[in-house]
Amino acid sequence: MRDMRRREFIALIAGAGTTWPLAARAQQPALPVIGILGSVSPAPYAGFIEAIKQGLRETGYVEGRNIAIEYRWAEGHYNRLPQQAAELVDRGVAVIILVGGGPTTAAAKTATTTIPIVFISGDDPVKSGAVAALNRPGGNVTGVSLLTVAMEAKRLQLLHELVPNVAVVAAIINQNNPQADIQVRELQGAARTLGLQVEVFKASSPVEIDTAFANLVQQRAGAVVMAGDAFFNTRREQFVVLTARHALPTIFTFREFPAAGGLMSYGTSLAEGYRQTGVYAGRILKGERPAEMPVQQAVKIELVINLQTAKTLGLTIPLPLLGRADEVIE
Repeated sequence: MRDMRRREFIALIAGAGTTWPLAARAQQPALPVIGILGSVSPAPYAGFIEAIKQGLRETGYVEGRNIAIEYRWAEGHYNRLPQQAAELVDRGVAVIILVGGGPTTAAAKTATTTIPIVFISGDDPVKSGAVAALNRPGGNVTGVSLLTVAMEAKRLQLLHELVPNVAVVAAIINQNNPQADIQVRELQGAARTLGLQVEVFKASSPVEIDTAFANLVQQRAGAVVMAGDAFFNTRREQFVVLTARHALPTIFTFREFPAAGGLMSYGTSLAEGYRQTGVYAGRILKGERPAEMPVQQAVKIELVINLQTAKTLGLTIPLPLLGRADEVIE
């Protein structure tokens, strides 16, 4: 009898040892979830997603350890964004980070007025209605402004400095970009000042990009300005191949284009902007309120020139322009 009681006692302790840890694990709180809403396709933006994660790590958050991340990608189909934003809200995410700018902000703002939203945008976030003011955004939205649209005129000026004998410049615009009309006005105004003719070609799909290049070559454009656009950022290889095939000097918005073989770019650091969105999301998780977090404006503007591509195009980069370059790719 005594041995039987001892065996029952041991069995009881052993059983408790297996059930207590399971119960403890079941009671552990779920990780906070960060929602990422992108208007673009995921593969071309993999480096920028890594930049977001870097910013999160800088504030102490690591995916799989103390946060989870859930993604929604519209892959260029902007009409999907409202439903995808609503899904993230229903999921109960703690913060929504927007990727690809433009329509993502409108979709997220419509979906929630309480969940914090962190955007990255190339336009003026006050004029677009994303925030009430840069210093004190108000509401549940804050983020990073890259000032991409504001630099369209400067890009045309730099291209003219490189190829001063070109009289007709093509501008490729995504007509689905909410800032398309502003981009056209900026470029046309700069063209009048420089004594140039700017012809606008619209493209919002890979096929339309091919068509735009065929048309601009037919109209004898001598150089190209690629307007800032999230979809265009996913088509780097296509743009680089087409500009090389037609031997067209082209200026792009971000460093990633000359790094991929394009001629030159002028703009803010896209990777740095996404890193900052990760930092902001981490700070919000720690308790800061987006209404009181100033919109970060990009301060690092890069002029990047690919000398190998210039040589292939038979161009000599003027020394004053070369001297102002922040990076020269050889």
